[in-house]
Amino acid sequence: MLETMSHSSAGKQEVVAFKLAEQDFCIDINLVREIRGWTPTTVLPHAPSYVKGVINLRGSVVTVVDLSARLGFGPSDPSQRHVVIIAFHEGRIVGLLADLVSDIVTIEDENIQAVPDIASDPSREFITGMITFDDGRILRKIDLAQLLPAPQLAHA
Repeated sequence: MLETMSHSSAGKQEVVAFKLAEQDFCIDINLVREIRGWTPTTVLPHAPSYVKGVINLRGSVVTVVDLSARLGFGPSDPSQRHVVIIAFHEGRIVGLLADLVSDIVTIEDENIQAVPDIASDPSREFITGMITFDDGRILRKIDLAQLLPAPQLAHA
């Protein structure tokens, strides 16, 4: 049912806005399953530096990705104020560590602008669009397909 609601009528969509390193980002609300407070993770040996570890989510092992580290802002030092956004994307559940969730925003599709072509911006490959607001705020829409590591094939 949620998948059929990715774009509502009249070219609008809802996103979950959150902060990372004092910057504003968002993801499609239809990818979000829940928002949880920070809990310590179990570290995985040899995991990429942006993977904080794994958590037990009602019996399922869920990888937690440090969005700040993944987007090139440096690793987070999580505290009780941080949140983990539980997202479901391409058949996988993943936790996204953020500083805080700030809002749920309805945006018009035509208000999503292209990302400026700046080669030196390391996070550009993970951003699908920019949404501007009258108060000067800019939301960057994250592309989870690019952000998340490709699933590994099971070893025999």
